[in-house]
Amino acid sequence: MAMISELQKIGVAICGFGVMFLFLGVFLLFDRGLLAMGNLMFIIGFTLVVGIESTYRFFFQKEKLTGSTAFFGGITIVLLGYPIIGMIVEAYGFFLIFSGYVNVAVSFLRRVPIIGDILSLPYINPIASKLENSEK
Repeated sequence: MAMISELQKIGVAICGFGVMFLFLGVFLLFDRGLLAMGNLMFIIGFTLVVGIESTYRFFFQKEKLTGSTAFFGGITIVLLGYPIIGMIVEAYGFFLIFSGYVNVAVSFLRRVPIIGDILSLPYINPIASKLENSEK
């Protein structure tokens, strides 16, 4: 089992707080301050968890450059004071960056007790199977 350093533990906590601030910012009618803090905390936490070099390599791969541009552009738009447009652009970039991991996530969720049962329901199972078998 891999050991998790103290810096990585702090990174997970900061990343979690960032996600919490993002949700609060959306629930409180796209509060610009909460969204900005959530974005910055998420990026800082992600960097602490995987490291500066790995973060750079992850976001600036040739095939992820469009998604990264949209993601960071969305963050910039939120910081400039247009939270709804910024979150739409940011969500699009987030989807482009992480769309290659959807099949892994669905495969993992099938093994989670309650969620796996939900994904096995008749109308949801064909969609989940398509997502699980899709590759980018």
